[in-house]
Amino acid sequence: MGTEEKIAELEAKIAALKSTVAELSALNKWYEEQFRLAKHRLYGASSEKSPGQMTLFNEAEVTADPKAAEPELWQVTAHVRKKRVGKREEFYEGIPTEQVVHELPKNERICPECGGDVHACGHEVLRRELEIIPAQVRAVEHIQTVYSCRACEKIAAEDAVPMVKSKVPAPVIKGSGVASPSLLAYILCNKYVLALPLNRQEQEFARLGINVSRQTMANWIIYTANHWLKPIYELLKATLSQNDILHADETTVQVIQEDGRDAKTNSYMWLYRTANDAKKPVVLYEYQPTRSSSHPLRFLSGYDGYLQVDGHQGYHKLEPQGVTIVECWSHARRKFHDALKALDKADRSGATANIGYEYCNRLFMLERQYDEDKLTPDERLERRLRESKPIAEAFFHWAERMPLEEYFLPKSTFGTAITYAINQREWLMNVYLDGRLSISNNLAERSIRPFTIGRNNWLFAYSQKGAQASAIAYSIVEAAKANCLVPMAYLQYLFEHLPNIAPERYHECLPWTDTVQLKCKVP
Repeated sequence: MGTEEKIAELEAKIAALKSTVAELSALNKWYEEQFRLAKHRLYGASSEKSPGQMTLFNEAEVTADPKAAEPELWQVTAHVRKKRVGKREEFYEGIPTEQVVHELPKNERICPECGGDVHACGHEVLRRELEIIPAQVRAVEHIQTVYSCRACEKIAAEDAVPMVKSKVPAPVIKGSGVASPSLLAYILCNKYVLALPLNRQEQEFARLGINVSRQTMANWIIYTANHWLKPIYELLKATLSQNDILHADETTVQVIQEDGRDAKTNSYMWLYRTANDAKKPVVLYEYQPTRSSSHPLRFLSGYDGYLQVDGHQGYHKLEPQGVTIVECWSHARRKFHDALKALDKADRSGATANIGYEYCNRLFMLERQYDEDKLTPDERLERRLRESKPIAEAFFHWAERMPLEEYFLPKSTFGTAITYAINQREWLMNVYLDGRLSISNNLAERSIRPFTIGRNNWLFAYSQKGAQASAIAYSIVEAAKANCLVPMAYLQYLFEHLPNIAPERYHECLPWTDTVQLKCKVP
């Protein structure tokens, strides 16, 4: 081998080594980014956090403010009319008041000057407090009254006397000697509103002296969901499809006992809901074993309006049937935020990712201004086209000029942010089609959050039937909240009325009807 050939071979090896070093350096940088990002997600503050959101464990420490004034009370002096001070009347409005009059013992009612008897000549309200009465349990016996005719008793044989019986409400669960509407509503509210697992409810019932097992409660939940809540769920679904703007999202759930699938395999809870300004708000969950696009295709079959979603490509299968996909700018912004958090703190201020992040922030600042100005949909669309759309177009012009291959790794956090934005451009820009559309899908994310919070407590579902029952129960509870109802009051109302009316009258129990609003609305 000649000298020139040896030199060429050596240069080729050096070039290969340099390429390997560059790849390893880039890979090491990527790992460092992922480590910082994972650390931030675990311990850092979230930019997506809403005002007032906090961790559960240090809630008291975070919210405590020694200088904050308590709600003012009514101040009353003897022989003086009640005088309203501040907003204390509003604070106690609708709350029943019990007066506790403190008096001196008879042997102490002595005048300190002359030793004579003293008498009450006035009262002064020193303070008003809120008192909590813990859960109380009582047994209720339903007694049917039987009537007979006295005239017939005199002339007819004993077995021929006509009898008339009083009407008794039908039970929620036939054959159950325990389950009442209020008890079932209480259990469902604890699980699906307060995220209290059934095993903890079992323990709490035991402290009240009641032996109700978690297995029994699980059976009750599945029964009531399938027999009474599912018809309301179907009516809500019919109302959902009548809207021309919907939001959708999905999250994982683990089901232990599912035919043909490993217990560790992720299943999914899908969410569909109406827009924020819907006259009849609907929030629906649906359990499915996969994240396949076939599920929204089936659930939204025939729907042809706007659908606001995240970047999951499965939703795009709906476009051939006339659905216009509107994607979420919050997701695009979040990826630039992740790219910044993946860097050393010293490198963040001058990072290129800041440019993309600020473009997105300017869009959200304009949206907040539109909200403050209380614009109509037409006014909002006009302002968006004039003020917001040019910023979005400038953002994409900047993103498309980024030399990722030359300066950035396409799979780095910054490269991921740029690639995501460019790939989703068409659907991100669809927000400029209608002034009623939202710039983000945060409404759906907030609606699915109660489920994710509950999942952190109960971790998994035991069976597919349980997961489906939970989807129905969450739907009823979240629909109640969206319509400004007290969830437990609405559940109890359903369990009291549905067993006693014909199915064709179930629409009378939907959450926006006048009767339900009157009886179950949040005070």
